Amino acid sequence: MLEASNNNELPVIPGKRYFTIGEVSELCGVKPHVLRYWEQEFSQLKPVKRRGNRRYYQRHDVVLIREIRGLLYEQGFTIGGARQCLENEAKPEMAAVDKKQVIKEVLEELAEIRALLV
Repeated sequence: MLEASNNNELPVIPGKRYFTIGEVSELCGVKPHVLRYWEQEFSQLKPVKRRGNRRYYQRHDVVLIREIRGLLYEQGFTIGGARQCLENEAKPEMAAVDKKQVIKEVLEELAEIRALLV
């Protein structure tokens, strides 16, 4: 998921359940206004919002932000390219499930046709 170079530059993610936007900013090397912008651009990034719309990020959010940062700043992707890259990473898992379901349905249909022919 993350390249080794990204892990060396950035601080280790502490074992906390929730992180404030300021903490995430420091952990990921990105300013808070950039994090708020990325929330609008990347549907996968959804921090928990509590009192007064305060954002609380979980560990998976921090890892995702680091991945987005790597795509944009290190690999030179545009926002749209990074979004597409992240969406394509999630789809192969779904595609495998969809393929298995389609194969199962085709086999059931073939069994029904065979029963009609006999």
